[in-house]
Parts: sequence; structure tokens; C-alpha cells
Amino acid sequence: MDEYAFVNKANWESRVDHHVAAGSYSLRRFVDDPTFLSDVVRFDRPRLGDISGKDVVHLQCHIGTDTLSLARLGARVTGLDFSPKALAAARQLAAECGQPVRYVEAELYEAPAALGTSRFDVVYTGIGALCWLPDIKRWASVVANLLRPGGRLFIREGHPMLWALADPRPDGVVAVEYPYFETAGTRFLEQKTYVEHEGDLAEPETLQFNHGLGEIITALMRTGMTLASFEEHDSVPWPALGEQMVEDADGEFRLRDRPERIAATYTLQAVKH
Repeated sequence: MDEYAFVNKANWESRVDHHVAAGSYSLRRFVDDPTFLSDVVRFDRPRLGDISGKDVVHLQCHIGTDTLSLARLGARVTGLDFSPKALAAARQLAAECGQPVRYVEAELYEAPAALGTSRFDVVYTGIGALCWLPDIKRWASVVANLLRPGGRLFIREGHPMLWALADPRPDGVVAVEYPYFETAGTRFLEQKTYVEHEGDLAEPETLQFNHGLGEIITALMRTGMTLASFEEHDSVPWPALGEQMVEDADGEFRLRDRPERIAATYTLQAVKH
């Protein structure tokens, strides 16, 4: 296993118990309300369109809340992740909800070997996924290999400009600190994950990678895929810039002051021919 995968897998394994216990993942509500969808999928739904009866694979699915939500929209869903602990939590949630979701353990670049090629109508990737991958060209090749002809990629992701920003500053200035373009990666040591919890992470080290919009779009086009739509958003599902962001009624966060300054996320769809 490559170093980035070894380090990041250990980190994500150490996050699972905290995420399962966190109210922000709403696991109990999923069980109690069979119509409940994750905030992320609710945001995506108008752009996703009708996926009922479609074969959908959710890459880097973590504990499966978005995966389960896609299944509740009528799709036949497979979730893939490299963390066995996360997949155990995802399977338990799906079982408690009576939802037939298939989960497969594999590293992202091994997805075609683990799942088979030309098997899916939709490849779905949610926010906070690409930053864990060192090579966007290999990722695009994985997506193209998983899709059937006519199938599409749907991804809403943190904007590479957001990933390039430093942590919030006391003076309110938003400063560019990290690479915008793909590099050998940046090491972080973060004792906490993105949900509130007591204690520190057992494995706080990560190795993360940014990818510019041009790099992402060009990588997909070089596989023979066609860009179908691209939209930038001024909001993100968590307070990425701390107190500089304010939450709206839909659980999205945007800059408190002049949110039009930053594209925080984007939605991209591409079709395989």
C-alpha cells in the first residue's frame, strides 16, 4: 500500500467511532424516518434527476449516509471505501433501515478490479473525496472504466480554491496558503475530525492533495468523457472557515461577509460515450 493510502486509511479508521456518535450524521433519524435524506443528497437531488432503477456506485462512501440516501431515491447502490470500520458502520445502518445497499472494501484506484468495468449508470462522488487522491488522471480513468456507455459521473466537491485557503484568521482575512494545483501532497496533523468529540484522534496525520479545476476537467476529457454541466456554489455543508461562515436553513455554510468572494463547492457532471 502506498504511503498516502496507509496514512489516510489509519486516520479515517480513527474517525469512525466519532462520526457514528455525532449528531451531525443523523444516524438515528435515518432509522426512524424512512424518507430522510442526508443534507448532501438533498442539495444534489435537483441536479441528480431521476435515478430510480439505475445502477449507482458511490466512491469513497465512508459510513454510508449519502449512499443510503441514494438508495432511498430508488437506485441500486454500491458503496466503496478503503476503511473496513467505516463499511461496518455503513452496513449496520443499511441493515437497520432495511435498505439493500452493497458495500465493497477497496482503495479507490482498485475500484474497477473490485467492482468490474462498464457496470454502472452513475458514478457518484461526494464532498471531501478528491483531496485524498494523489493522481487525478488515474481517478478519471477509474470513473470512465466503471461507467457503461451513456453513463455519467456526478460529483459535488469542495472547490480547489477553498482547499487552498489557510485556517481562519482572527482578523477575518481569507488567505491563500496551500497549493491550488496537484502536487506531491501536503501533510497535516489534526487532533480533531470535523465533528465535535472528546479526546484526540488516535491517528491524526493525513496526506492531502489539491487538484485544479482545469486538471480535473481535462483528466475526464482525456478519457473520452464529455462535460455535461458545471456549476460553482458559494456554500459548503460544514463551516470550512469557522466563524467567518454562517449556516442557512438548509444546513449549508457560506461566508458571513460578502459570500460572493469564494466559490466553496462545485457540481460537475460528465458523460461517457
